[in-house]
Amino acid sequence: MATKNVKSRIDQYIIAQVKKMRLARNITQTDISVHLELSTGFIGQIESPTHRAKYNAQHLNELAKLFKCSLKDFFPEKPV
Repeated sequence: MATKNVKSRIDQYIIAQVKKMRLARNITQTDISVHLELSTGFIGQIESPTHRAKYNAQHLNELAKLFKCSLKDFFPEKPV
């Protein structure tokens, strides 16, 4: 069920960072879903601002491995 404003600002920031990194590397939502062993639809829900779905710590850890970056790269320098 879709609802508006269900993600916190920090969740939105993290999701935007992951999407930015994904697009910069020409990685598809399907590629992410395969790497995380999740459905492509779930990744679409994560990237949608109107669904509750979001990345958890384990997802971010696995994405850091995929992107060859630090977990810190997903977070803002200062609190939002």
